[in-house]
Amino acid sequence: MWNDQSFKRRRPVARLISAAATAVTTFALCTSPAQAQLKVLMSGGFSGAYRQVLPEFEKSTGITVRTGSGASQGTGAQTIAAQLQRGVPADVVILSREGLEELSAAGRIVAGSEVDLARVPLGVAVRAGTATPDVSSVEAFKRTLLNARSVVVPGSTSGIYLTSKIFPQLGIAERISVKVTERGAQSAAMVAAGDANIAVQPVSELVNVPGITFSGRLPNELQLVQIFAAAIVTGAKEPDAGRRLIQFLASDRAAAAIENSGMDLIDKR
Repeated sequence: MWNDQSFKRRRPVARLISAAATAVTTFALCTSPAQAQLKVLMSGGFSGAYRQVLPEFEKSTGITVRTGSGASQGTGAQTIAAQLQRGVPADVVILSREGLEELSAAGRIVAGSEVDLARVPLGVAVRAGTATPDVSSVEAFKRTLLNARSVVVPGSTSGIYLTSKIFPQLGIAERISVKVTERGAQSAAMVAAGDANIAVQPVSELVNVPGITFSGRLPNELQLVQIFAAAIVTGAKEPDAGRRLIQFLASDRAAAAIENSGMDLIDKR
């Protein structure tokens, strides 16, 4: 049996054991690897699908993601290229292939890290509640544009293509009023507010957007199908976590969200 004296003799030993256990626990906590915190810069075309599946990625991997926004191409201060140039931190970029090629040429992308995620055609949208225009043929699309009070396009890849090639090709560049916004979300918002009649831009920026009605894809003869892709940024702090995100977005787990956002899956055959 224990008496008071034996208990008192054992208390210093117990304290030592407890202190040692606390020290071991503290050391383990301090030396365990910190959970990755990933930084992504992304253009609007892929954002609908991305935001649908991001919570699943974070939950299944324990990786937290901070997402910034920027245009794939253009001259604004908020293009992805401009942000990277002035030192905005990023591990992964997601944007059109046209924009990605510019970043690659500038040495901003880790060579061989590019992965195609989805194909996105151009489409047309009008304000909800207004008549749906005919865009089923080249002539119908041309008439629709000529009849519009104003046409709005984003200043990124699709807008550059439309204003520099398609509108001049149709012979209407000087006959229509075209407004160019910095981002596709701004173009859609202008139509929803009644500040423009028609938006022409990637379908993924038009479907599931409140206040507007998606009218259809451009005719094949005029179509620009953009490929949205992801890549690791040169100097990324979390390249391994970035590769896990890219792999996830290119997997079947993101397929339904991609299709629900008006995009087409990449043929992996």
